[in-house]
Amino acid sequence: MVYQSQITVSTAGHRDMHDITPQVSRVVAESGISAGIAHVFNVGSTGTVGTIEFEPGLERDMPEILDKLIPPSREYGHEQAWHDGNGHSHLQATWMGPDLTVPINDGRLVLGTWQQIFHLDCDVKPRQRTIMVTVMGE
Repeated sequence: MVYQSQITVSTAGHRDMHDITPQVSRVVAESGISAGIAHVFNVGSTGTVGTIEFEPGLERDMPEILDKLIPPSREYGHEQAWHDGNGHSHLQATWMGPDLTVPINDGRLVLGTWQQIFHLDCDVKPRQRTIMVTVMGE
């Protein structure tokens, strides 16, 4: 069986991070699937999803380290072509990846005690983000 649903997240733009574990868990519960996988996909090229211990320190650290690794700059080819200030946003999101797959057992996400699913907006302006959750199994 396959079940799909969308999650919508309103962001403040660059570095805005959200714990979406409750929303993904709700989709899994709605699916009625007891064993399988949940695939979580950020729709768009400047946002990312992953897992982390979602606490204030790491909520600050993750975007900061991305800005150190791939800093905002006007030197990126994307900037030279489009002049929209978000070349680093595309690169950060690509480096992190747009998706995540989480096992489902007994109708629940299989996550560690301190592991939550996050969405991080890498873009430079606020956005309404769509996250597609596809639940597959039996």
